[in-house]
Amino acid sequence: MTDDILQSMKGKFLLAIPGLPDPNFAQTVTCMCEHNESGALGFIVNKVHPLLTGRELFEDLNIKCDKSVDTLEIYLGGPVQPSGVFVLHGPPYDWNESLKVSDWLALSNSRDILEAIAVQKGPKSFMVVLGCAGWGPMQLDNELNDAAWLTCPISEEIIFSTDTQLKYEKAMMLIY
Repeated sequence: MTDDILQSMKGKFLLAIPGLPDPNFAQTVTCMCEHNESGALGFIVNKVHPLLTGRELFEDLNIKCDKSVDTLEIYLGGPVQPSGVFVLHGPPYDWNESLKVSDWLALSNSRDILEAIAVQKGPKSFMVVLGCAGWGPMQLDNELNDAAWLTCPISEEIIFSTDTQLKYEKAMMLIY
């Protein structure tokens, strides 16, 4: 076997196989933002932080915010870099640091997008995420070969419009 990845998972969902014992990933939907020979990066999109509010996050970051962040859910994106703040979002894509994931989705982690979100001037569709899921070179490929994950295309509706509790079930319906 060569060291080339078989198929990039960028722009796909990784779904935990039913019964996966790892508590970090049990019943998770992970949006894959990068997958190449250097490794893979994704964000769990169906685990809300049980304690942290949007207001607390923005105040911790010393970002001026308005009342809109009082009800903003903060997601747990994965066990890697748990204090890292990331934003999965739709247009616009002109933030200081953005990675285009698909034609309708980007990943940013710059202060300018957070400052805009804090005062309702950010993207219309977005999700604020703490931490990420990461894999080293060929690690995800090996897990996929071992059938540790199910895959399907990412869905704008699931990421931005589906109730968190229903995302796993809805994503499972996308498997073909």
